[in-house]
Amino acid sequence: MICLNIIRLKVLALLAVLQLLSQAKSQEADIVIYGGTSAAISAAVQSKRMGKSVVIVSPDERLGGMTSNGLSSTDNEMREVIGGIAREFYQRVWRYYQSPDVWKWQKSDDFGNRGQGSPAADGDQRTMWVFEPKVAMDIFNSWIAENEIEVFLNEWLDRTKGVEVIDRKIRSITCLSGNRYEGKVFLDCTYEGDLMAATGVSYTVGREGNNLYNETINGVQTALAKKNQFVNRVDPFLNSGDPLSGLLPRINQAGPGAEGVGDKKIQAYNFRLCLTKVEENRVPFPKPEKYEPQQYELLLRMINRGSRQTFFQPEPIPNAKADTNNHGAFSTDNIGMNYKYPEATYQERQAIIKEHENFLKGFFYFLCNDHKVPQDIRENINQWGLARDEFINNKHWPASLNVREARRMVGKVILTEHEVMGRRKSKRSVGMGSYPINSQHVQRYLAIDENDRPFILNEGDFRVEINLPYKIPMEILLPKKEECENLLVPVCFSASHVAFCSMGVEPVFMMLGQSAATVAALAVEKEIMVHDVPYPLLREQLLSDSQVLEVKKANRISIGEGVSLDSLGGVVVDGPTVELEGEWIESTSLRPFVGNSYFHDGNGGKGTKFAKFPFVAPMNGLHEIKVAFSSFGNRASNLSYFVKHEEGLTKVLVDQRKPQQIKDLWLSLGTFNFNEGAQYYVSLNNENTEGYVIVDAIQIIGLSSPKVE
Repeated sequence: MICLNIIRLKVLALLAVLQLLSQAKSQEADIVIYGGTSAAISAAVQSKRMGKSVVIVSPDERLGGMTSNGLSSTDNEMREVIGGIAREFYQRVWRYYQSPDVWKWQKSDDFGNRGQGSPAADGDQRTMWVFEPKVAMDIFNSWIAENEIEVFLNEWLDRTKGVEVIDRKIRSITCLSGNRYEGKVFLDCTYEGDLMAATGVSYTVGREGNNLYNETINGVQTALAKKNQFVNRVDPFLNSGDPLSGLLPRINQAGPGAEGVGDKKIQAYNFRLCLTKVEENRVPFPKPEKYEPQQYELLLRMINRGSRQTFFQPEPIPNAKADTNNHGAFSTDNIGMNYKYPEATYQERQAIIKEHENFLKGFFYFLCNDHKVPQDIRENINQWGLARDEFINNKHWPASLNVREARRMVGKVILTEHEVMGRRKSKRSVGMGSYPINSQHVQRYLAIDENDRPFILNEGDFRVEINLPYKIPMEILLPKKEECENLLVPVCFSASHVAFCSMGVEPVFMMLGQSAATVAALAVEKEIMVHDVPYPLLREQLLSDSQVLEVKKANRISIGEGVSLDSLGGVVVDGPTVELEGEWIESTSLRPFVGNSYFHDGNGGKGTKFAKFPFVAPMNGLHEIKVAFSSFGNRASNLSYFVKHEEGLTKVLVDQRKPQQIKDLWLSLGTFNFNEGAQYYVSLNNENTEGYVIVDAIQIIGLSSPKVE
């Protein structure tokens, strides 16, 4: 009887498989795109525009990746390098918000022109860089409809046996549904690199050691981890002061590892929530299915040690909404809980995603409701909530986790810190990067102070400014030819961790999606492999399609000296003589500047950073005070300088976005009376500023002696 039951079960299983196979579909196209990210959409649009048949095979049900899933305040630095279909996207955003009818929860004039401290809308180029998630979704859907692109949603690649490779060429991919997709060229446009990995292409996960590519900021980074760091030393134990009680949750007891040494750990993930304070459109933060207040004990101790920071960073987007990101030592990043994600099974990934969702829901629920949290903080956080008119089909929660970094291909050419920092120049450009090298924290660990007392630190978060836009070479899209000849990878491209920390932003993904599709279409047209596409032909096509492949230097320079102090008259306060308080970032990104460098606040830590320019008056009487800074569109428009002089303290409001009137460097704060030999100062702080606050130099020039009555 047992044998008969086993046979019956096997027959039923075989019948189920045969039924599934009979329902399976087979699709064929010139270009098959796996993934539903913004790179996938731009690649599909480019393929159709070049006259090639294309299908998008997406495991996601909501197209657009993070661009339509809450990352609504665009990560960009030098917008002039964003071209092609990526720029078209931001132009469509601009056109959408020109209609008064779309401003339901806020007047257009009340929103103004805000976007990560820089102008949200560019009137000359008719682009807009901040938007609501549903608007991004509508634009992507309109592209799909306009170009008649076939899209297959909720299709998950069979990563074990779903990639058919013959003679180093992918012939087809098969999904868990049984559906098969055959093509001439394939693009992996996922954040995870699943098709790339299943094809057998070389890849890596985590941080390389500095020694591998002779880099300086790869591997473990504790010295640079100044941002989003614990300021006051917080006790790490379950019971304060008792090591035997064990560590609080999410702390690495083993320590961070040796400085600059590689590991398999990756920067933290989070969800980019869309929030609002508008009562009619606000949904209170939900209680997670699994709520454990102890998970936030570290946050509570940080608060009790004096922290009154925002705890999350709301970037304004239209209609009185905000895109939220990590801000602070304990915030929306779920540090250390994603290491297995890149190579995990689908089921394991779903568990990691759910853990991140529970963590973030619990984070906000705790701040809103736990009576141990000070009342002023609870009241502040309770003003916010999920936007009711966003992510309607997912209870107003984003459909995708913010996977900042996962697998990275190891191709014949690997972009590194050296190309990003301008030390080496790339050839065969298919686009340009300009974003700073920016990593989130990787781990939270147990540290020991000079008195052998344990406390907590975060590791891995750093931001390093780059000096010039850099070229992105064609080769980083291509696997090694001996591994695969008809695959392009525009998201998990061939780059070190450091280089990816600059390039891994949505506009670059869109640009590289378009460029990869251009290579694919030319390969199909010429009946050659993707590695053999002649670059002059590719370049001509990309330029005709408005991709930006190089820019003129204009007045941007590489690292080097600025205006010499010896060439300046009067008294100059610069460099080491400037007294800085807080975490300022040294930079040489924009010229002109005085001396060897200038400083900026990273557009963060508002109200915590101060600068003071002390000086001794060179003579009696009237003096002119001038300040130096490099103006740019992302600077602070409302910075207050304070001048201490004989009559008291004068406040002068300065817009650092406007070009200076004196040699494109100096701005006069006015004239003031000083006494020879007496000490005075000019000071500033970044409280309530929108945009990057620049600290460079001041110049004091004696004008005349006071009149004798």
